[in-house]
Amino acid sequence: MVSTVTSTTVTTVMLFGITVLLGLAAVLMLISYLVAREMLSANPNHRLQLIARRLDVAVVPLLLVFATIVGSRVAEILA
Repeated sequence: MVSTVTSTTVTTVMLFGITVLLGLAAVLMLISYLVAREMLSANPNHRLQLIARRLDVAVVPLLLVFATIVGSRVAEILA
């Protein structure tokens, strides 16, 4: 019984640590992609503006991840 509880606790703590790390990585990637997109779209070169529009393919899913992270933190605080 004690070994089962201990292994479950260790697994939960490790999973939480990995979740926080992945969330931080996703937020940092989102920030860097948004900065790159803004810098590329400000350039008058048509090719660079096209690349800026292509970055939306990566930005949209990361925005969804960010919204999920924020929503879970708000739900955690309110609960």
